[in-house]
Amino acid sequence: MDIEKNKNEDSMKLLISRMKHRLIKIRLGGGTKKIEKLHARGKMTARERINYLVDKGSEWLELGAFAGFEMYEEHGGCPAAGVIVGLGYVSKRLCVIVANDATVKAGAWFPITGKKNLRAQEIATENRIPIIYLVDSAGVFLPMQDEIFPDKEHFGRIFRNNARMSAAGVPQIAAIMGSCVAGGAYLPIMSDEALIVEGSGSIFLAGPYLVKAAIGEDIDQETLGGAKTQTEISGICDYKVKNDEECLDTIRELMDKIGSLENAGFDRTAPTPPKLDQTELYGVIPHDMSRPYDMEEVLKILVDDSKLTYYKKDYGKTILCAYARIDGWSVGIVANNRKVVKSASGEMQFGGVIYSDSADKAARFIMNCNQKKIPLVFLHDVTGFMVGSRSEHGGIIKDGAKMVNAVANSTVPKFSIVMGNSYGAGNYAMCGKAYDPRLIVAWPTAKIAVMGGAQAAKVLLQIQVASLKEKGQEITKEEEKKLLQAIQNRYDRQTTPYYAAARLWVDAIIDPTETRKWISKGIEMANHAPIERFNVGVFQV
Repeated sequence: MDIEKNKNEDSMKLLISRMKHRLIKIRLGGGTKKIEKLHARGKMTARERINYLVDKGSEWLELGAFAGFEMYEEHGGCPAAGVIVGLGYVSKRLCVIVANDATVKAGAWFPITGKKNLRAQEIATENRIPIIYLVDSAGVFLPMQDEIFPDKEHFGRIFRNNARMSAAGVPQIAAIMGSCVAGGAYLPIMSDEALIVEGSGSIFLAGPYLVKAAIGEDIDQETLGGAKTQTEISGICDYKVKNDEECLDTIRELMDKIGSLENAGFDRTAPTPPKLDQTELYGVIPHDMSRPYDMEEVLKILVDDSKLTYYKKDYGKTILCAYARIDGWSVGIVANNRKVVKSASGEMQFGGVIYSDSADKAARFIMNCNQKKIPLVFLHDVTGFMVGSRSEHGGIIKDGAKMVNAVANSTVPKFSIVMGNSYGAGNYAMCGKAYDPRLIVAWPTAKIAVMGGAQAAKVLLQIQVASLKEKGQEITKEEEKKLLQAIQNRYDRQTTPYYAAARLWVDAIIDPTETRKWISKGIEMANHAPIERFNVGVFQV
């Protein structure tokens, strides 16, 4: 057993090391030469601005660091989607911070950049916490304008959100610390307050070249939309500051004056560490994720004092439901049990599969947590719902719909941790991205897809072979084997946590030992916004 745990630990540490090395490269943005150019102009990088702005010694949680990973390679790539987003404290207030990275295509907006900005606004809105924009962007990346400009979830949605957030009382502060051009000019001016840095900050609907082309006027950038113009003549900006440092200091002063709002009232006691060290997680999670493992052991490592109160422990055993505390916060946990178990009727049930009894139990537990105003934590390692005639005749669709209904209508904040598999409708029932978790993060062992790679490859192979035969083409066993391998390789690449994080299906890939921290910070964030009354609506009982 110790040998197996050592293998597990080595495997996990290798995955974490790979993740950290990739993050080091991502955090260089456009590279050292671009960083040096910014410094030569007296400007900080986006990450340096954030580091200066947040309270010293406080925690910074970066969201979407892998957004854009291995995307847009034909355009030179887009590290971290060209914008840094995260949760941090400014003057002791938890905020969302959004900072354009001017080292990546001059801070231009790719399609994934827009998606990441919208996610930042969504987090600030639903948790009713302030959002700070550090603007330094050349605007839309023109070669891809058709993929970011006109649709509902594109660039223009950001300004619509500015207006709606202001109406909802979510504080927004914007600092123009570089270029702010065309449609992008609306973001800072639709925020509650705007600052502009002398010399480097500029804001206008059309730059000097476009003005010359459109109306024949010769004008320089500073006169057209620099700090002096926009604070003394147009009056569109509220504060003129001399440099990046003064700008960030002023934001801190503004944040210091914001009043407190009513909170949700989630229960918290003094935190108690688990009885086991967090690094024990490395040995529990198998190096081969198709193998069973003890989810109860995982939970004991994650929760305060390793203490859990299980709900219907001996019923619906392929899902574990339990009340516990994480960093002092009261939580309801819904976790896929990865052990093979025996039901009350003597039927052997596969671990990681949701059966009718498990779905029914989980639905009731989720409703109870909503009734008692307890945040929900979902731990994914699910291959889907049970299939076959026995399950269909037993009403698996009805019971699965019951669980999905409860998840969809939950008003308490939900947090999803994708530990292993998150396949098919199991992803939905366990509160995947489509079900509005306040935060969703993945371990390096995560896989998100409609089904497993091997199964998907076999299905796709059958379809392709049948299609070829219809056209009168024969395929040899050797060709079939090569085709199967090619399909599986492509599918396996699309199920990795990096593929998911690049597209913002998850907010971050994290070291498993940071799970408690992310959940705690998420509940603290969610506690700023009162919750609505819970109502599940109609479903088949």
